[in-house]
Amino acid sequence: MYEPIRTKSVHSMADADFPHRTREEELDIQLAGHLAALLSVTDDLGLDHEADRIAQQVTRLRGTQPPRTSASADSPADLHRRALALAGRALVVAASRADTAAAILAAEQMDAHTAALHEQRLVDAR
Repeated sequence: MYEPIRTKSVHSMADADFPHRTREEELDIQLAGHLAALLSVTDDLGLDHEADRIAQQVTRLRGTQPPRTSASADSPADLHRRALALAGRALVVAASRADTAAAILAAEQMDAHTAALHEQRLVDAR
């Protein structure tokens, strides 16, 4: 009455003939990406000491040193806002993978950029 199904269902699981990354590896990649973006903004702000600390964490996660460039035309306030957002993202990923060193670094960066934005508002209000 009915014709039998001759092909595989599109809903069946794919063959595992390619390498899969573990959750930890995926979190390492995400964290390194957020920190590398934060490094770029930090370099744009000219904060060399902080940039070196971030670069150390990126190197630890990726195994290679990240490229260092500085070429943004954004205002310092915009750069601090972007850095604050990136540090927040890095903190969330670092906390989920229980990376204490990266979490502390990200939290310190959040505090520093929040203070810089607050100071910028005080200067603008004068």
